[in-house]
Amino acid sequence: MVNTAGRPAARRFPRRYKALVLAGAAAAVAMAVAGCGTSATNAASARSSTVINAIGAENEYANVLAQIGGKYVHVSSILNNPNTDPHTFESSPSVASEVSAAQLIVQNGVGYDTFMNKIESASPNAGRKVIIAQQVLGLPDSTPNPHLWYDPKTMPAVAKVMAADLSALQPAHKAFFQANLKTFDASLAPWLNAIAAFKAKYPGATAATTEPVSDYLLQAMGINNLTPFSFQADIMNGVDPSPQDISLQDGFFTQHKAKVFVYNQQVVDALTTSIRQTALKAGVPVVGVYETMPTPGYRYQSWMLAEVHAIQKAVASKISTEKL
Repeated sequence: MVNTAGRPAARRFPRRYKALVLAGAAAAVAMAVAGCGTSATNAASARSSTVINAIGAENEYANVLAQIGGKYVHVSSILNNPNTDPHTFESSPSVASEVSAAQLIVQNGVGYDTFMNKIESASPNAGRKVIIAQQVLGLPDSTPNPHLWYDPKTMPAVAKVMAADLSALQPAHKAFFQANLKTFDASLAPWLNAIAAFKAKYPGATAATTEPVSDYLLQAMGINNLTPFSFQADIMNGVDPSPQDISLQDGFFTQHKAKVFVYNQQVVDALTTSIRQTALKAGVPVVGVYETMPTPGYRYQSWMLAEVHAIQKAVASKISTEKL
């Protein structure tokens, strides 16, 4: 996995209040739609009429969309830099221009990418199809962990809707999209098999985390995450955990309760760095995970499989696997 330099200590905006961060960008979005909408439409028209213009708000969704759409889809992504904090993303006129020209958009939901809703509202298009993973999975807005792509159930369900919407946009290529969907589903087998094998081999494995980035995957692997969700939510939303919670977290390492420490290496600050150092000093293997798919070199399936392999290596040994 890509070796990234951690961001310097910085206070993140709570995810639930990201709308406040993005409010200042609303005017720029509206201007972009008004001023760039025509050029964006012309650019889309300039492409072959057999190519669907599509966007994945996060690059992991864009990657799967490209796999399903193949040669009949031109896909771009908005959140695609694993060296930046996706929680504090702010829109721009260029992003608004891309969205206004898109025929199909895939996004996460659960408050993770509310900026997309603002841009879409500023450039209404009755013919545009929008897929929201949260809605596909039937999850409420109160879902505490928004990192849905780490759940093995998410992408197969979203990919099925992708194939259906692509087929609706281009009925003549329905068989092509459905064949790619079948190929995609089959390609998940190594990842799903690795999850099942770990769960069978390491029952009762324990972990500690900073944020709930990979919680869905840890649950699927049968790993008991010792870190209370309240602590993870505080870190995720830029809130200082209580001294008691920090002491509890450090105790998972100094008392050798956690077999592995899984932390979000895409967004770090002084506290998460300190916790990581405590884990390393206690001899607990460290695995760094990302919210944004590292590129180049990965597609969704291989990225998720690499995460499982890193966690398994850490649980099975005392060697730090911080960098995959």
